[in-house]
Amino acid sequence: MIEEHSAIEEHSAIDTTSFLLERLHAAGLTDVVSVEAATGGIAATAGLAHRGDGTSVFVKSFGEAFGEAFGEPPSDGAFAAEAEGLTVLREAAGVATPEVLLADRDLLVLSTLRPRPGTEAFWERLAPVLARLHTTTQHPRFGWHRDNWLGRRRQVNTWADDGFEFFAQHRLLRWLGEPRVAEALDAADRAALERLCDRLPELLPVRPACLTHGDLWMQNVMATQDGQPALIDPAVSYTWAEVDLAHLWTTAPPPEAHAFFDLYAELTGLDRDWRERMPIIQLRQHLAVIAQFEPDWGAAEVVRTTLAPFRQRA
Repeated sequence: MIEEHSAIEEHSAIDTTSFLLERLHAAGLTDVVSVEAATGGIAATAGLAHRGDGTSVFVKSFGEAFGEAFGEPPSDGAFAAEAEGLTVLREAAGVATPEVLLADRDLLVLSTLRPRPGTEAFWERLAPVLARLHTTTQHPRFGWHRDNWLGRRRQVNTWADDGFEFFAQHRLLRWLGEPRVAEALDAADRAALERLCDRLPELLPVRPACLTHGDLWMQNVMATQDGQPALIDPAVSYTWAEVDLAHLWTTAPPPEAHAFFDLYAELTGLDRDWRERMPIIQLRQHLAVIAQFEPDWGAAEVVRTTLAPFRQRA
């Protein structure tokens, strides 16, 4: 059984590298001589492409052959939207992001980064980076000038003046129409989510909109070649800063990351109750996971637990 599983993994890696190599050559990057499959991503096919001059680039693509488990690939503008997000994070707030080398319908090609170091000092360097992003980019409205993608699903960014309405409609209730969410949550769960949305002004403090990364889970934190914090895979919009904070807080931060949360709270003036708000804000991401992935890694159970206080008692 172990040998069979290893053979399947090896075959999948070969398919991935061949697929990416063909797309790179079709896009004109004919100097790429080999591709090494990347690990960690779950919504796209990715790899490290090695060029004839000895340099490497990071590449990812959506392909029907690799997307059966996740549904149809996003529209033709997915990589352009991601490239725009990387650029705006860098230009608006000085966040280190990979350089965009190519972004077309089929491919996104980026400069390479390093895995983040497992040190407390690294996370202490990340705190002022994220604090600067959230405190220097405030905006009068919530949304973005275009929709973009959270994994393989559209992130709706229709402009709104009210943050509670924006979060309720476009970050929570938006997912109820997804087939997998409809299957995972029963009528009582959906009604509880609607009640929670109605009560958001009571449950969360008034916060301004600011530029957010939008998909800031632990795997999207990396490092530049000189060890500085860098971010990848954004789904940017102007919304509450705590959307980014909640994603980091709830995706198994390593012990050395706790220095980040204390310093970020100090730099941004967070109140003592911020941790209590994280489950409500992170509902958005759990619903997105349910919508896209099977298994959902326990997301449906977490959603039901968070919604329990809002279920109507008989």
